[in-house]
Amino acid sequence: MMKSKRLILVSLILAVTLSVIGLAVNALNNDRDSQDTEASIMVDGLKRTYLMHTPPDRDQSKPLPLVIVLHGGGGSGAGMVESTQGGFNVLADEEGFVVAYPDAVENHWNDGRSKEEVDYRAHRENIDDVGFISALIDQLVKEENVAPQRVYVTGMSNGAMMTYRLAGELSEKITAAAPVDGNIPENLAANYTPGKPVSMLVINNTADPLMPWQGGDITGPFGNKKLGKVLSARESIELWVKHNQCSIIPAETTKLDNDSNDGTQVRRITYTGGLEGTEVILYAIEGGGHTWPAGSSKLPERVIGKTSQEINANEVIWNFFKNHLRQ
Repeated sequence: MMKSKRLILVSLILAVTLSVIGLAVNALNNDRDSQDTEASIMVDGLKRTYLMHTPPDRDQSKPLPLVIVLHGGGGSGAGMVESTQGGFNVLADEEGFVVAYPDAVENHWNDGRSKEEVDYRAHRENIDDVGFISALIDQLVKEENVAPQRVYVTGMSNGAMMTYRLAGELSEKITAAAPVDGNIPENLAANYTPGKPVSMLVINNTADPLMPWQGGDITGPFGNKKLGKVLSARESIELWVKHNQCSIIPAETTKLDNDSNDGTQVRRITYTGGLEGTEVILYAIEGGGHTWPAGSSKLPERVIGKTSQEINANEVIWNFFKNHLRQ
């Protein structure tokens, strides 16, 4: 009899526990559903998709900043949320901004490399990704009350090169940009004439096995495939220092080594005094690989190199963005 009562008690406790867990999971899912939206827009005859995250209980009458986050080659908007460990969404909820994660056609952006260099559909068909992001900005300004003077873009790898392209070709709409692990394609640089100054924060890893710090050929995993040529990190930076008319002498150079166990150090070089209050900042991750600092990757270290824990890229990028407002 005693054993039977204990069994009944255990069963009741288990049932209540599972019920509470179920309610908590449902609450989280409902909360997530209320903040994250899968949406699409027609551009140039193509249905273009994106994920959007908005802060909970936002005041629709108050314009919010927009951060556009571009995935790397072979990735997706949803995958970029994973790579950044949802960091931008957390910051959006804390600080009040909208995040959009667009999807490239067949997972690759038309970043300015030629179809002779890379055989992706985006390049073969010259997909209008600039037009897509431009239309997306317009739509979110209209439908989500995004502040047009506070539109920012960041991206990783192929998304970083696309970020450079957008900063150059949509400089009238983008206030600041932050490419991570990408340099300006040589093919794009030949006709790179931004119309307006854009503040730039650049994060590059010096030991990146795919995106060459010193410029030259982008290579596939294990260096067995060439995927077009890019400028060096330094040349990409200098182009924007010159365009923004910043001082060519750095205002500040700082060294960071907060985590002695991650095998990386950071040099932060800041160029100030640009037109309309613009600046250019380089975070050089010494010893870092093809990785998002403090992010996650499905590829092993032997393929892409070390992930720096010296900085949290999400926080560094947002802290940079929020200090810039188009005049």
